[in-house]
Amino acid sequence: MKKIKINLPQNGYDVLVGENIFPQLLKRINLLSLNKNIFFVIDKNVFELHTQRINTIIKSYKGKSTRLIIEVNEKLKSFKTMEVIYKELLTNDYSRDTLLVAIGGGIIGDVCGFVAATFSRGIQYIQIPTTLLAAVDSSVGGKTGINFAGTKNIIGAFKQPELVIIDINFLQTLQHDELLSGLGEIVKYGYLTNKKFHNYIKKNIIKIFQKEKTVLKRIINESVQFKGDVVVSDEKESGKRKMLNLGHTFAHAFEVGSRYKLKHGQAVIVGIASALYLSNKLGFVSQTKLNDLLELIRLFKDEIVIDNLNKKLLLTTMQRDKKNKDGKIKFVLLNDIGNIILDVEAKKEEIIFAIENGTKIFKK
Repeated sequence: MKKIKINLPQNGYDVLVGENIFPQLLKRINLLSLNKNIFFVIDKNVFELHTQRINTIIKSYKGKSTRLIIEVNEKLKSFKTMEVIYKELLTNDYSRDTLLVAIGGGIIGDVCGFVAATFSRGIQYIQIPTTLLAAVDSSVGGKTGINFAGTKNIIGAFKQPELVIIDINFLQTLQHDELLSGLGEIVKYGYLTNKKFHNYIKKNIIKIFQKEKTVLKRIINESVQFKGDVVVSDEKESGKRKMLNLGHTFAHAFEVGSRYKLKHGQAVIVGIASALYLSNKLGFVSQTKLNDLLELIRLFKDEIVIDNLNKKLLLTTMQRDKKNKDGKIKFVLLNDIGNIILDVEAKKEEIIFAIENGTKIFKK
């Protein structure tokens, strides 16, 4: 098992990565002296796939506990789902001395994190991500939130977990599309970190799809370590942490524009392609360098299908992006792998150029 410390000055915590470490949950709760009134929120699909594993933990707990199983998708990443959780907490007499345990993918983690930030003005919570996407991205960093009025993650709060447990065994039941979605964020780290990790990802795409545990552990460890270091240096996204949004300004618009037919990680891959083309258009990347950088993206050209998207809707959605300032769309671009440029502005025609060329790779 690997322990990665997220050394925030006020809200530090550990991320545990390994095989069959979920059974350590109650032991870890005791070691950390966390609240003993435990409220479990579990993704319905995850519970159906791992019923025995999850029930064994819950039934062995001697203190107060409640299990809430909910169905989730992007459309249910909303106040409606939060209300269901709030109501169940109140019905079962939970208050500030509650420990909320979120078991599921990124949507469960984001919604439960927001609930934890707001119920009784803040309760403890633990993240147990069960998708590759949540493992390498949303479970670490403290961003929580919901979608509202056609805008992704526009309402939320920063709320750090008390602990993150990433059990590789949960990932063994993931379908191909879920692995692809996780690969979107992993590809992003490949551009943000260094050429060695970039090339490792490029060489091991097939092994990730095959769920080879050794490769998964290395990919997750390096991704979490990198994101954790960035979060520690800029917890509230006022500077360096903005780099983690590479491709995301485009990606969130693609998700909304496709009515969420594109999963987040898939949209991120297309968004990175568009960001690379915008980097080229604005003179940060030469044509030769662009072709080199697109090699990793092109490995997914048969995995993702882009239908015709309404460019006007895409631009409108991008205008509402929470990262904007003074009504201007801000982009994360790059000069090279690991050489990132923040807060770049672009003209409408340059953005459209980037969208057209980025999506062209994935049109059949």
